Amino acid sequence: MNRKIENRFLVNYILMFIISTMIAICAFLLLWFANDVISKTLVKNNYTAKSLMRDNYKAIDTKSVVDHGGGVQVINTNYEVVFSEGLNTILKNQLTTAEFTDFLMMSKSKGVPFSYSVEYNPKEQFWLIITFPTSIRIDFSIVHNKDFASVDTQGVVVFIMAIVLFYLISLAISTVIYSKITSIEIINPLRKLCDSAKRLKDGDYTARVNLNLKNEFGELEDTFNGMAQQIEHEISLRKQSEESRKRLILDISHDLKNPLASIMGYAELCYSKLNLLKEERDVYTKIIYENSVRIDNLITDLFELSKMESAGYVNNKIRIDICEYMRKEIGAVIPKFEEAGFTYNFDIPEKEIFVMLDTVQMGRVFQNLAANAVQYNPKGTRITISLSEQDCEIVIIFKDNGIGISTEIVKDIFQPFVRVDSARNSQTGGTGLGLAIVEKIIAAHGANIILKTKENSGCEFIIKMSKI
Repeated sequence: MNRKIENRFLVNYILMFIISTMIAICAFLLLWFANDVISKTLVKNNYTAKSLMRDNYKAIDTKSVVDHGGGVQVINTNYEVVFSEGLNTILKNQLTTAEFTDFLMMSKSKGVPFSYSVEYNPKEQFWLIITFPTSIRIDFSIVHNKDFASVDTQGVVVFIMAIVLFYLISLAISTVIYSKITSIEIINPLRKLCDSAKRLKDGDYTARVNLNLKNEFGELEDTFNGMAQQIEHEISLRKQSEESRKRLILDISHDLKNPLASIMGYAELCYSKLNLLKEERDVYTKIIYENSVRIDNLITDLFELSKMESAGYVNNKIRIDICEYMRKEIGAVIPKFEEAGFTYNFDIPEKEIFVMLDTVQMGRVFQNLAANAVQYNPKGTRITISLSEQDCEIVIIFKDNGIGISTEIVKDIFQPFVRVDSARNSQTGGTGLGLAIVEKIIAAHGANIILKTKENSGCEFIIKMSKI
């Protein structure tokens, strides 16, 4: 990450340091300005002892002071209170030297709830004291006597500058440390996210992030992990699809190679032996024909399966009475069952139940299930076909009590070229695509089909679809 974010944080906090310093200076200037403005508006500054001083203290304008909540006291050189009007905080008529000294010192102290203005009249020898209650007072000021130099000036200035410098350095150090801490809280989660993203980019689809945070990074963690899981799932499906495609190609090659080999072999035999007896030639041509039919059936089923797996495939569904439709389809497969020596039983309700159905494709489902039962089961097998209602669904059951299917291949039975006979015996006459086509047709109807079976215990295909 080249420390870009960390440097960006440092720059931002340096800017904040500069801004904070400027704000502090502006605040000091504003406070100084406010103090100047307020001091001009305060009553105590309009009625000072100096401005009210008269040689004859009885001529002093005390009314204005009293009207504004203040008080006027006059103390002679014997520390007697010889005159008092309005607010009086001295509370004595006679003070000692020590008490008067303490009063003068206290009048200049900070935190006193009264403001005192004291002026001495050297001519008449008395002190004039003007008192006002204090509302709000900020006791802060920097005083410099420009008329008289002081030996302490340089030391005081150096001390003040040292304090300011210490403040600025402390603020700068705090800024750097805080920017580092803050950047670490941002950079560490980002670094973990980047590392996991790189692993994901390099093909490690198990990459996950573990931040254990409850903030926005926690939400980003959940989003990233969800994305990684989805990608891992998609890659797994892609690998499965690729493996299925390769297996499909091998299966097609295998299923085409055997009949083609038979066709080529017997055709060559018929071509090379001109003196074949009619009976032999008929046998050979029959084999050629049967293998040609098998190839044609395989190509037709492959075409149908490919069409159903395309994105543009749609069913031509119509509203139809499924009970009447089932009776017609059962009637069409009964000859197959009788030819195979099967017994059968059908249970179809004598009422109307309507569904949305592609009659042609659903007819293929029943033909394939019937053909599958006939191809793999022995004579005497019993076939049961039933239809029932369950809430908003109809349930179609196609059941036999034949040889069943081993548990090893049940989970893949609806995949292309999966047969009950593990040796892929072509003598059964099937293409290995019948149940795959059945599953695609059922799924296109928004329905589902499941198989319940055990070896030597028959098969039960259960189809569930919505009724209207």
